[in-house]
Amino acid sequence: MRKIRLRINGDLYERDVRESKTLLHFLREDVGLTGTKEGCGAGECGACTVFMNGETVNSCLVLAVEADGADLQTIEGETAEDGSLSAVQQAFARHHAVQCGFCTPGMIMTVKDLLQRKPKPTREEVIHGIESNFCRCTGYQQIVEAVLDVTGQLPDSEKEGLKYV
Repeated sequence: MRKIRLRINGDLYERDVRESKTLLHFLREDVGLTGTKEGCGAGECGACTVFMNGETVNSCLVLAVEADGADLQTIEGETAEDGSLSAVQQAFARHHAVQCGFCTPGMIMTVKDLLQRKPKPTREEVIHGIESNFCRCTGYQQIVEAVLDVTGQLPDSEKEGLKYV
């Protein structure tokens, strides 16, 4: 066991953890933040994407002890204190980019990272920017449209019939 201290979504945590425990399992089991999902467990699907010190990581590939002293943001840190959804989350809802919802937390974290690096990505840049995250339900079109909508780049013809959250 090893003691680690880290900040998660602005709150400080100190815990004793097994040196072999992944950050993903630490977040879910030790801290109770279950929004981060385990998909493949091998860093291939992106479902477990979180921010660590401002960079996205697959939390299934990072040991909890490697996050000692880090600043993390999980999907739970994406909503405001009053529970309101972020602009990206609202766009996902408008565009039905959430079906089973399993990939959604990791996808939203990846989109947030993309938009921090490239605030107005083209459709092709969005497609390339989310390629590390697998979605088995949506076919990606709704996700791409949600990203273009949140950046103000969705053509009016594609906005028809959308309910704005």
